[in-house]
Amino acid sequence: MKPKELKTILDDHALYLLTEGKQGAIANVRGAELRLSRMQGANLRHANLMGADLRGADLSTADLSHADLRFANLSGANLSRANLSESDLSHADLKGTLFVFANLKCVDLINVDLTYANLAGAEFD
Repeated sequence: MKPKELKTILDDHALYLLTEGKQGAIANVRGAELRLSRMQGANLRHANLMGADLRGADLSTADLSHADLRFANLSGANLSRANLSESDLSHADLKGTLFVFANLKCVDLINVDLTYANLAGAEFD
């Protein structure tokens, strides 16, 4: 996915959240190629990222609460200080992912690969 297209989706999603669904559109990047993308600080609450390729992406300080990240590839991604509360990461590839001081409260981590992931300071239930 091209950066300009991603920016449009993120802007529409921000408007959707701001207007409580009256304007804009919920972010749906299901299965998208977002490898190495820079989305630090992005508000992706309730976004559909199912099966997205987010290898090496920078999602530090992003709000991914209630997001659908099932089957996503987040290997090597930076999710330091990200809010992932109540998100679904089941079946995700999380090898080498940075979760330093991330909020992982009520996160679905069924069948995930956390090999070499850094969970230092991460918050769990």
